[in-house]
Amino acid sequence: MASAVPMEAPICLVENSNGELMVNQQALQILTSITKPVVVVAIVGLYRTGKSYLMNRLAGKNKGFSLGSTVQSHTKGIWMWCVPHPSKFDHTLVLLDTEGLGDVEKGDSKNDSWIFALAILLSSTFVYNSMSTIGHQALEQMQYVTEVTELIKAKASPNAIGEDSPEFVGFFPDLVWTVRDFTLELKLDGHPITPDEYLENALKLSEGEHPKIQMDNLPRECIRKFFPKRKCFTFDRPTNNNSILAHLEDVQESQLEPAFKDQAENFCSYIFSNAKPKTLSGGIMVNGNRLGKLLETYVKTISSGDIPCLENAVLALAQTENSAAVQKATNHYIEQMTLRVDFPTETLQDLLKQHTDCEKEAISVFMKHSFKDDTFKFQGELVENLESKKDDFICQNEEKSTKYCQSKLEYLSQRLMEAISQGTYSVPGGYQLYRKEREKIMNDYHQVPRKGVKADEVLQRFLHSQAKTEKVILQTDQTITEQEKVLEVEQLKREAVEKEKKLLEQQQMEMQQKMEVQQRSYEENIKQLKEKMEEDRIQILEEHKSILDHKLKEQKRLMKEGFHEKAEEMKKQMKDLQTKINDAENKQPSWWSSALDNFGTGLMVLLPGAGAFLGLGMKILSKLVP
Repeated sequence: MASAVPMEAPICLVENSNGELMVNQQALQILTSITKPVVVVAIVGLYRTGKSYLMNRLAGKNKGFSLGSTVQSHTKGIWMWCVPHPSKFDHTLVLLDTEGLGDVEKGDSKNDSWIFALAILLSSTFVYNSMSTIGHQALEQMQYVTEVTELIKAKASPNAIGEDSPEFVGFFPDLVWTVRDFTLELKLDGHPITPDEYLENALKLSEGEHPKIQMDNLPRECIRKFFPKRKCFTFDRPTNNNSILAHLEDVQESQLEPAFKDQAENFCSYIFSNAKPKTLSGGIMVNGNRLGKLLETYVKTISSGDIPCLENAVLALAQTENSAAVQKATNHYIEQMTLRVDFPTETLQDLLKQHTDCEKEAISVFMKHSFKDDTFKFQGELVENLESKKDDFICQNEEKSTKYCQSKLEYLSQRLMEAISQGTYSVPGGYQLYRKEREKIMNDYHQVPRKGVKADEVLQRFLHSQAKTEKVILQTDQTITEQEKVLEVEQLKREAVEKEKKLLEQQQMEMQQKMEVQQRSYEENIKQLKEKMEEDRIQILEEHKSILDHKLKEQKRLMKEGFHEKAEEMKKQMKDLQTKINDAENKQPSWWSSALDNFGTGLMVLLPGAGAFLGLGMKILSKLVP
């Protein structure tokens, strides 16, 4: 498991003390240390109905979550057990056991509502545990689902549609309804039915205008509306021996009823195979770290007396995660450049090639770990970071080259300097001796390998430092005529100009290379951004289509049950959803152009070489992606 703290037993994640909810920091630390995607299974239901036993079975243990053996509720708040997923090895299974609903000792039912809402907010599979049947009483106990719309907002905007918005329905987990101590025969109108058919039959709406009938229909409507994917399991009594039943955690498998064992095994198998990883709208994968941060936001908001807003919670998470993604991508760039670049590089182009490769990887790292960077603020920060780090590596490369070349020249010119200080060349014929030694130094210097980008510049500075000495030696050499001295001085000037010109050309070429690499950076940022936007578009399209498909099925069911007015009311919701689908199906939605144009303009400021090199604004986009 990716958690830094192996969990041998559950720990209280959300403490419930005197009606006040508080996140346990030790448990939060465990949760946030999980970097793998999490499959979150939460169970709720009346107290003393055997919820904890099922969760222990999912953990592969007999003991763990407290079962209790009295009429008192043992589980308080929300308890967590993180275990390796038995079949998805790159995921972690997070089990959440909640305190029993309807505990008479609590007195405040509002507390139950918040526990219920948190279980829905955190889980990807929501298990509702009831006793005996899915009858009137069991559905009445599911009143909490009707309160969720009052406890949670989907959008921050006061004008946003609440429970009918795709964002609201989309965050609901899959529902698994477990019926314990089930003694009825699974038959309907004399025909055998499956547990799933039993559940769907129990969710049929009753006809009539009486307020009591409408009140009875409300939880059924909410379950059908908010839980598109539903599954039901019925369980026989584990054993008919009441003394054994009171201590199930100590019971041997052989002491349990065979039917119950099979049912429990089928339940666990279904959860392991079908429970999805926790995701947010847009297909944003949730790991333990993200789940922990969302939980903190939710509980803090609840404790302050406000209503948790899904949009605000996700945006707050995005701010933290995107900032971390910038740092992660920057660190990846630095690590890879440090590994791959052997300073000093022979040419600037060698360094820039490594930069381009490492930058591409860094942008990819950012894209993988970031989400909802709608204003491109964080991608802009990454561009700035990488540009700054690239400049640092260029400076480091130049410094190492300069120091290396200077040390080599000092070593090669040591004999020349000693001879000058001793007056060796201040004699007739001394100028030719000096020139011969200087040429040897230059030839030996040219033979030195891996001098780097500052080789010519350092040599030029060395020759420039020798210019006055060379001129003095020339003028004092009596074997050279005045005319020859004049010609020699002119030749020296021409050589100096030629070397200066060559150095300038090299600098201009390096400037061109830097501009070209900025252009490549510009193109890579736009390319990967468009790919991510396309992935997001497809994900949102799939989500909207799934919700629309659910609404169409629900509308047909309402028509079949005779609720034509309710079916008609769904038309506007479906029409609005179809409009969103049509917009998402457009390969380049209208907002893409302006968004990319704004980001492209920002990139031109951060990467001026890109604009200067091509003189093209966002026209490049058409060349990048068809």
